[in-house]
Amino acid sequence: MLGFLLSVLEQGLIFSIVSLGVYITYKILDFPDLSVDSTFPLGAAVTALCLSKSINPFLATFLSMIAGMLAGTITGLLHVKLKITNLLSGILVMIGLYSINLRIMGKSNVSFFNFNTIFSTAKFMSSIILILISAVFIKALLDLFLKTKLGFMLKVVGDNEQLVTSLGVNKNIIKVIGLMVSNGVVALAGSIMAQQQGYAAVSMGTGTVVIGLAAVIIGEAVFKKLTFVKSTTMALIGAILYKLTIGAALRFGLPPSDLKLVTALIVIIVLGAKNICLKLNVQRKKGGDIIVTDKKPMQSI
Repeated sequence: MLGFLLSVLEQGLIFSIVSLGVYITYKILDFPDLSVDSTFPLGAAVTALCLSKSINPFLATFLSMIAGMLAGTITGLLHVKLKITNLLSGILVMIGLYSINLRIMGKSNVSFFNFNTIFSTAKFMSSIILILISAVFIKALLDLFLKTKLGFMLKVVGDNEQLVTSLGVNKNIIKVIGLMVSNGVVALAGSIMAQQQGYAAVSMGTGTVVIGLAAVIIGEAVFKKLTFVKSTTMALIGAILYKLTIGAALRFGLPPSDLKLVTALIVIIVLGAKNICLKLNVQRKKGGDIIVTDKKPMQSI
C-alpha cells in the first residue's frame, strides 16, 4: 500500500509541473494550447536520444526543456504571424511533433534501463524527494517570473490585449514568450516522467492537456476561497489531488482503460458545477436590483 501511494504521489508531483505549464496558457493567456500533448513526449524523446549518447541526464533534461520551448515558439508564430487560430495552431504542432518524436527516438518505445538517469545519478536522494524539489523549484521560478515586468505583461495580455498595445508593447511577442515558457515546462515534465518510468513512448502524451486542465480546475475549486494561496500553488496541489483520485479509483478496481473517461468526467463535473454556481451567485435579484455577490479576490502572484 505504501509503495502504491508513493508511486501515485510521484506521478502527481510530475503532473503538477505539467499543470504549471497548462496554467500559463489556460488561466493567464486564455490560449487553448493542444500542442502540449506532443511536447510532453517530445521531452521524453529528446531525453532518450541524449541518454543513448551518454549525455549527462541533468543536461539531457535541460535540453528537453529547450526543445519544448522551441515547439511552443512554433505554435506562437503560427498564431501571431500566419494568423492561424490558437486552437488550430496547437493542433498542427501536435500532429507534426508526433512524426518528429518518432524520428528522434527511432521507434515508438525506448527503454531507459541501460541508461543513467537523474534518479540513478542522484543515488543519495530518493526519487520522490528529487521530484518534489524539481516541482517546487519550477513553481518558485514561475512565481518569480510572474513578478517581473515581462510576467506582468503576460497577465495583462490575457486580460486586455488593447491595454498592452496602448502601452507600446508588442502583444504578439508576449504571447509567443508565454507559449514558449509553457511548453518548455511541459517538456521538462515529460523528461522527468520518462526517467521515472524507465522508458519513453511516443503516445505517452495523450490527454496531457486534459490532465493539466483538470489539475488547474480542481486546485482552483478547492482553494478558491483561500486568498493567501497562490494560483500556482493551487495548480500544483490540484495535480496531486487528481492523481490521488485516479489512484484510488484504480485501487478499487477501475479498469485502466477507463481512466481517460474518468478524467473527462472530472473536468465536466467541476466546470459544470463552477458555471452553475457562478450563474446563481453573480446575479441575484433583491428588490429588483441586481447585486453582484461573487467577487474574485486578488491572488498574491
